[in-house]
Amino acid sequence: MRTITHGDISVAARATCDLEEDAARAMVRRWLCIAHAADLYRKHFGRAHPCWGNGTLTGAAMRSIRPRPEPFLADVDYLQAMARVIDTVLVWRKRGEE
Repeated sequence: MRTITHGDISVAARATCDLEEDAARAMVRRWLCIAHAADLYRKHFGRAHPCWGNGTLTGAAMRSIRPRPEPFLADVDYLQAMARVIDTVLVWRKRGEE
């Protein structure tokens, strides 16, 4: 999978902000797996995967859901969603799922 950026975290958080905790974590894990597979495809074929994107978390997320506009960091729900995404990424990396 390509390097995860602040933008990736923001997109994933905004896209899952309205989901319940378990559903949001499951969605982020799914996007991480898709992004990883898409990156392998990109490296092998030299182009983005036609359905899964370019190997970024944003590419995977944007193909399945449209995130809401970015709120201010004073928005507690948004901050919690960002923390949930970061935690999910950390657990995913710790398990060596990439």
